[in-house]
Amino acid sequence: MFKKNLNLVIITGFSGAGKTQALQSLEDLGFFCVDNLPPSLIEKFVELCSQSQGKINKAAVVCDLRGGEFFSSLNQALQDLDKVGFHYEILFLEASNEVLVKRYKESRRRHPVSPLGNILEGILMERKYLAELRGNAHKIIDSTDLTAAQMRNKIRELFGENYDPARMNVSVVSFGYKYGIPLDADNIIDVRFLNNPFYIEELKLLNGKDQAVKDYVLNNDVTKKFLEKFLKFLEFTLPYYIKEGKSHLVVGIGCTGGQHRSVAIAEKTAEFLREKNYFCTVSHRDV
Repeated sequence: MFKKNLNLVIITGFSGAGKTQALQSLEDLGFFCVDNLPPSLIEKFVELCSQSQGKINKAAVVCDLRGGEFFSSLNQALQDLDKVGFHYEILFLEASNEVLVKRYKESRRRHPVSPLGNILEGILMERKYLAELRGNAHKIIDSTDLTAAQMRNKIRELFGENYDPARMNVSVVSFGYKYGIPLDADNIIDVRFLNNPFYIEELKLLNGKDQAVKDYVLNNDVTKKFLEKFLKFLEFTLPYYIKEGKSHLVVGIGCTGGQHRSVAIAEKTAEFLREKNYFCTVSHRDV
């Protein structure tokens, strides 16, 4: 009999994207962790954890392409858990092609999908194979620009002391379009239509966390109308994301450079969500 209050995190994603590091970070948070578990053994693993007499309440496993016959057996394992109503979360790790190639060259390891071919070929094949699984993931981490310390902080943010798989966790991320869109964002909001403080001499060197920039951005009539509609949109959609089983949502808010408008709007959005009792974190990628 499966213990329904066992929190299980299944870590998967691209080879070289940081799955092992994520697992180690979860272990530091008190999760019972197993690396490279064959998908066909997930159900047995859950059974054993459930028989631990309360000693194991949080567990995490890494399942990836090193396991050989991966896709069909993983899908079957997840379907089996769904049939008995056991709740689990899929944490998907990804990174850009360029960064994955660089990491493999530095490690001098072969890519599991293309052991005899070139690294990029393997990455592209893996990206194609994992597309459906990524779409079913509950949480996604893009490790492209993350240091080891930032990865640990990200895992702590998602699975630390406030971790509750039944509660919606919203990450609001401001960014600059000139540096690219965050790969792990579920919703992207473009606020480049708002007046830009960059062209105001006394505001140019400040950012959206400074009061003068906040006042300039937020007190504008267009901004007020936009926020009214945007925040109502979030308030309407979040309960439906929760209903569909999504426990983590990443909202990306972008302006040109990621310094002024997006930062001020992101801070205001996080403030609103916390008032609505959502667990919300805010980060400013390009400040």
